[in-house]
Amino acid sequence: MASQFHISYDPSSSTSLLSLYTQQLIFRSSDKVKDFEKAQLRIPSSFRRKAANLQTMASGKTPGLTQEANDFTTFEASADRENNNDVFDDMKQRFLAFKKLKYMDNLEHFKKLADAQAPKFLVIACADSRVCPSAVLGFQPGEAFTVRNIANLVPSYESGPTETKAALQFSVNTLEVENILVIGHSRCGGIQALMSMEDEGDSRSFIHNWVVVGKKAKESTKAVASNLHFDHQCQHCEKASINHSLERLLGYPWIEEKVRKGSLSLHGGYYDFVNCTFEKWTVDYGGSRGKNEGSGIAVKNRSVW
Repeated sequence: MASQFHISYDPSSSTSLLSLYTQQLIFRSSDKVKDFEKAQLRIPSSFRRKAANLQTMASGKTPGLTQEANDFTTFEASADRENNNDVFDDMKQRFLAFKKLKYMDNLEHFKKLADAQAPKFLVIACADSRVCPSAVLGFQPGEAFTVRNIANLVPSYESGPTETKAALQFSVNTLEVENILVIGHSRCGGIQALMSMEDEGDSRSFIHNWVVVGKKAKESTKAVASNLHFDHQCQHCEKASINHSLERLLGYPWIEEKVRKGSLSLHGGYYDFVNCTFEKWTVDYGGSRGKNEGSGIAVKNRSVW
């Protein structure tokens, strides 16, 4: 903007004084524009275009709009910082507490974990945010190799590759875990989706294409509990699907072999977070061998905590 004006300075000329005053105003205006551009960098990109439009309008000598733009950018940038701080400040404090109270107090243990892991458990649990196995059952770092998916389902051995099957192969064959624990829970949204969907369903739905893995649990539930309220049907299916998953685990040759030899045990668990109870049981391999495929499994050592 300053290059558009020709300034000649003559101390004896009043017009020269006016010209100098005009020049100062121009440079001050340029500084304000730079300050405004800096403010833009502090706000999310989704708002920059709006702020840029306000800046363009402000260049038409409308000081009210200039002030509005400055207020807008300052408010939004402040709000973003405040929201991020609320979320990550809490997370930061939890991490620092873990570092001080757990990590530093058990430094030798964590140094060993840095070299290798040797968990005793593979836990297959639901992805639901209310049922974190480490929080509910107190698993500490290094104790449980964990995979979480919608409705804690185990696909059949013959089906295509999934992250759950990869976790099974790695934990059983490489880490050589001694226990597999499949944990279901109350009011499971995945089971509700399974129980409410049509048989055909929507093949374009990722949810449908996954929960259909539990179709046999749904069928067995309908066979014995079709006269019950939908909520009670879902509760029945939540437990039935755990046993169907345990039965499917025996369909993996290298799992069945280890269970038969006694080096691997299969367990079911059901967490009722409405009443805060946990039910646990173990697959009775000997009792299950006499059953026809698909007819269920025998269990033992059932207990409620």
